[in-house]
Amino acid sequence: MLDNRAGDAFVAFEHVQKSYDGQTLVVKDLNLSIGRGEFLTMLGPSGSGKTTCLMMLAGFETATHGEIRLAGRPINQVPPHKRGIGMVFQNYALFPHMTVGENLSFPLEVRGMDKAERDTRIRRALDMVQMGSFANRRPAQLSGGQQQRIALARALVFDPELVLMDEPLGALDKQLREHMQFEIKHLHEELGITVVYVTHDQGEALTMSDRIAVFNDGRIQQLATPSELYERPENSFVAGFIGENNALPGTIEKLDGDKALVRLDSGDLIDATAVNIRESGQRTTVSIRPERVEFKSELMPEGAHTVEADVAEVIYMGDILRTRLRVADSDNFVMKFRNTAGQTRLQPGQKIRIGWHPQDARALDPV
Repeated sequence: MLDNRAGDAFVAFEHVQKSYDGQTLVVKDLNLSIGRGEFLTMLGPSGSGKTTCLMMLAGFETATHGEIRLAGRPINQVPPHKRGIGMVFQNYALFPHMTVGENLSFPLEVRGMDKAERDTRIRRALDMVQMGSFANRRPAQLSGGQQQRIALARALVFDPELVLMDEPLGALDKQLREHMQFEIKHLHEELGITVVYVTHDQGEALTMSDRIAVFNDGRIQQLATPSELYERPENSFVAGFIGENNALPGTIEKLDGDKALVRLDSGDLIDATAVNIRESGQRTTVSIRPERVEFKSELMPEGAHTVEADVAEVIYMGDILRTRLRVADSDNFVMKFRNTAGQTRLQPGQKIRIGWHPQDARALDPV
């Protein structure tokens, strides 16, 4: 278990704020501790503050207030080139007039390494990313995926303890992006480095991270492991941003600890797990994941709630059948199930009963 106390953290943001105009805060009182060797992803929509946090850690932006610490020492006043941090950008940022080997040699020359040591490190870094035979090529002679591998090798060539990655796979096609996700994760595990990764792609974050900090409006909405974020979102923003989610508005009818009886706006009564709900009468949004919904009575979990539904649309996605339903005044309630042999095929216009286990329904803040 990682120790998240700021005093023991490898990277620590302590009451950090950032404003560009002196009035509007784009980062609001950020407190975040990252353990040595951890892969932490900052995830959020555009304008949420995640990239600004990464740029402050890199030294390309200055915190308006608060302190950033690396290995226990304040780095607010330390220039970027003296922080010893590797950096990978979305646009690769390779020098076009230099060969691959020269691009990797540059950060080593800045650090005063002799040629023999530089050559050894360059060969090792290129081998890490399966690009050992490309040292004499120029960036223009490489594909986008190859350029990203070189950018990654350049960030690793001087053996940094911390590597920052800003949307590094955003320019790649889907198949290559997914392949590179696993390569980066395997390199992280093999080298034991600390990685802080920024993305707006929730699937990428779930695949690669030890923990994810979900940003919105300059604040961390939830900081947790991928499974915790998906299974136990703490508010409606996280539930809607991480994976697909059904959101049903209603009112808390009865509250008993973390158990809530919710009257949906349609009039249906359902049980749900109360999250940050304080009292009866409070408005709420009930969150239910599409894959937790079942329509076959023999597969309904014990204690399942059932409601009537009209099939609006069935989308064939190969391994998954995605069904859009009209449920409890919602026209966009989604149910997903695996495309297996003998699976019942629903048809638009069909009336069915669907159900889910009460523990899979989370009563969150109103949207």
